[in-house]
Amino acid sequence: MKSLIVYSSRTGNTRAVAEAVKEAFPEPCTLAPVEEAPAVDDYDVIAIGYWVDKGMPDAKAKTFMEKIKGKKVGLFGTLGAYPDSEHANDCRAKAEALMEGNEMLGQFLCQGRVDPKVLEMMAKVASDQHPMTDERKARIEEAKKHPSEEDFEQAKAFFRKCLKG
Repeated sequence: MKSLIVYSSRTGNTRAVAEAVKEAFPEPCTLAPVEEAPAVDDYDVIAIGYWVDKGMPDAKAKTFMEKIKGKKVGLFGTLGAYPDSEHANDCRAKAEALMEGNEMLGQFLCQGRVDPKVLEMMAKVASDQHPMTDERKARIEEAKKHPSEEDFEQAKAFFRKCLKG
């Protein structure tokens, strides 16, 4: 089995999860940022990592995902929200919808630090939609602790299970 792990990362969160996920894959396995992704034709399994942007996989990952057809695919991503939240479930569904025409192995999401530039931008242009409530402040503080070693172990366990399945 020849595997490919492709990721898009703005702050390093998703790259770190991708590096952990690679440990779950048998060799030969190629790890590449989306900007350097090889052609997918020769790969049996593809894992795609993204960061959530406005409730969707980020633009670079989305463009890559839309090109994949007829493959076994697993997804992983990072977001500022809690991974068991309704928002995270919506993000998962949107990501999986992009993978239509593929065999989905599953999807892993974990929290990740939110880019301070994104927080600044949201405060300026979307403060009415995303007010800085106490709950939001707490979530952002919690997100600063992620991805953690526990997240990396969970990601590896998730993909080991998917690959056995």
